[in-house]
Amino acid sequence: MSEIERVLSGVGPRLKALRRERRMTLGALAEATGISSSTLSRLESGQRRATLELLLPLARAYQVPLDDLVGAPATGDPRVRIEAKRANGMTTMALSNRPGQPQAYKLIVPPRGEVELKVHEGYEWMYVLDGKLRLVLGDRDMVLGPGEAAEFDTRVPHWFGAAGDYPVEVLSLFGKQGERAHLRAKAGRR
Repeated sequence: MSEIERVLSGVGPRLKALRRERRMTLGALAEATGISSSTLSRLESGQRRATLELLLPLARAYQVPLDDLVGAPATGDPRVRIEAKRANGMTTMALSNRPGQPQAYKLIVPPRGEVELKVHEGYEWMYVLDGKLRLVLGDRDMVLGPGEAAEFDTRVPHWFGAAGDYPVEVLSLFGKQGERAHLRAKAGRR
């Protein structure tokens, strides 16, 4: 028996158990869903194959997710496993890992000495969580505080570091090019 056949064969008994648990008659369920009593009976007995058009009103009537009706397998643990890494003097924590998509990182950026402007392909968005971020973007030199954000084309010469004596915590989003430049490049001049 295939996985699909196994899942579908369990739908009828699950529907019957739910109806009995809720102490509903086939007639009351038919009235609540707009599905005839005979169709509901055939679904419960396995004589009729479940379809999305039949399962959606049943899920609504029972106030359960569709996955509960079909006994869908668990999708796994949704938590992101964060591993801190050190690169270019920063502590980086990847918050996403979807190839080809913009990547999300939490950065802890220490105070840095010399401003060393970099240029690379991509686009970057930064949001300050805690501390103060000094961002040099072209000929502009600015300081962002908690709750402030900046977005920029990374082909514009740029540099960032903590403003003051303490590290700054930042959320950063960027594509593959930005990831390569900020997290994998060796420290030093280009």
